[in-house]
Amino acid sequence: MRNFIAFLFQRQSCFPSSRWVLLFMLTIGLTTGWKCAQASTPQNLVQAEKLAQSTTSQKAPAELVNLLAQIDAAANKGDVKGVMQFYSPNFTHGDGLNRQTMEQALIALWKRYPQLKYTTQLQSWRSRGNVTIADTVTKITGLPSANSENLAMSATIRSRQQISGGKIVRQDILSERTQITSGSKPPQIDFKLPQQVKVGQKYNFDAILIEPLGDEYLLGAALEEPIKPNKYLAPTPVDLELLSSGGIFKIGSAPSTPGSHWISAVILRGDGMTMITQRMQVVK
Repeated sequence: MRNFIAFLFQRQSCFPSSRWVLLFMLTIGLTTGWKCAQASTPQNLVQAEKLAQSTTSQKAPAELVNLLAQIDAAANKGDVKGVMQFYSPNFTHGDGLNRQTMEQALIALWKRYPQLKYTTQLQSWRSRGNVTIADTVTKITGLPSANSENLAMSATIRSRQQISGGKIVRQDILSERTQITSGSKPPQIDFKLPQQVKVGQKYNFDAILIEPLGDEYLLGAALEEPIKPNKYLAPTPVDLELLSSGGIFKIGSAPSTPGSHWISAVILRGDGMTMITQRMQVVK
C-alpha cells in the first residue's frame, strides 16, 4: 500500500466522489409507493411487522407497511425493474433528476455493489387530498468484496415522498451522509459539518483522524459541490494532497443563493482510505 501512496504522488491521483451511492439512496422513496399490496411471503411479513413497530404513534395503514417490506426486499435483490415500477413516468426530484437518470444510476451501482442491505423506517405520513406524503429514513450497507479492493459502504438518508395513484411523483432529500472505506485498516474519522447554513454564512468543516498517526504519511482532500443532475452520473476527480496534520480543517463560506451541496472529505494512509460525504442545505 505504501507503493500505492508513492504512485499517488506521481500521477496526482483521483478518487471518484460518491455520487453513485448518494443516488442509490434516493430509491428509498419507493418504500412509500401507495397502492394495494400484493400477497406477502412470510419473510416480507416479518419485515412488515418490524416496520410497523418503528412507525410514529399515528399507526400507518397495513398496505403501506406491507409495501415498505416488499420494496426493501426487491432492492435487496437488486431488482431494478421491481424498484422502478413505483416511480411515475413524470417523476420529479428536488435535485433535478427524472425517472430515466435514476434507473441508469441504479444499474451502474448494483453492478459495482451486487449485495446491498436495506433497512427502512417510516417516520411519519399524512394525506393531502389525493396525495400521500411520507417521510422515511433508510440505512444502506455494502460489505467488502474480494473484487472491489475491500471497498465497503454505509449510508443514512432521510427523504420525503409524494405519492399519487400508486406512484411516486415527487421526492426531496432532507439529509444524507455516506461513508466509503477501502483497504485493510481504513482511517477512523470524526466528521463535523452543519447540515444547514444561511446564504453567505461562514461555517467550520473538520475531518479529524481519531487514532494516532505515528510516522505514517497522510493524504487527503476536501470537496464542495452544488448538487446537480449531471453530478450523479459523472464522478468528479479528487486531487489528494499531503496533509501536515491529523486531518482536514476548513472554514467555508456558503454561496449567496439557496441550494443543496455535497461536502466531502477523503483521507488515505498506507493501509486504507475513508471518504465521507454529507449534504448541506443553504437556506435564506
